[in-house]
Amino acid sequence: MLAIIHDKVRSEAAMLADKEDATLWRWFSELYDEGRIRWCRSAQGWLVSVDHKHLATETDFDAAIRASRERYFSGRLRRAEARR
Repeated sequence: MLAIIHDKVRSEAAMLADKEDATLWRWFSELYDEGRIRWCRSAQGWLVSVDHKHLATETDFDAAIRASRERYFSGRLRRAEARR
């Protein structure tokens, strides 16, 4: 019984993660198509800007895009700074 519940929880978590990933990459694709998102690799990591505003610097590209989307919708902007 416990194994069945555990499998259901894992399945629901996977479906939610898939939905969140699809939403994230749809947002990225729309901005990319419109020429509004930019990214580059630097010594500090991946820098991501939207509409010429720096939103994230992360060591991992995926994390940088995710942080950028979160900050884009929350209105929080961060200056480029190395996180260690």
